[in-house]
Amino acid sequence: MGYSARRGFSNGGMKVTGAQRQAEMQQKIVQMQEAMAAAQEAVEAQTFSASVGGGAVEAKVSGKKEVVSIAIKPEAVDPEDVEMLQDLVVSAVNEALRQADEAMEAGMNGVTGGLNLGGFEL
Repeated sequence: MGYSARRGFSNGGMKVTGAQRQAEMQQKIVQMQEAMAAAQEAVEAQTFSASVGGGAVEAKVSGKKEVVSIAIKPEAVDPEDVEMLQDLVVSAVNEALRQADEAMEAGMNGVTGGLNLGGFEL
């Protein structure tokens, strides 16, 4: 880069226009959106599981946050304490969903570098 007293610093006569900068930025945004979509698909293809009550109840959810299966060991079924079994099921499902959320967040942070892009609706 040269210096001209009249013009200040020069980039060698190559001027980058606002339109060029905007086109470059749009291309970077498209690339980031594609990477985010790929990361989302990768997480959605996974299954997350959690067990509670010493393994009495296990819940599996997909990365799309859909319950895939619930496994309940027979010893967890007490007709006189149905409420405890219900609580175990809820806890297992919530833990598996939490794992799916964390995986999605980690995947998105890997793409965005932790930037908060909520206003861009990406």
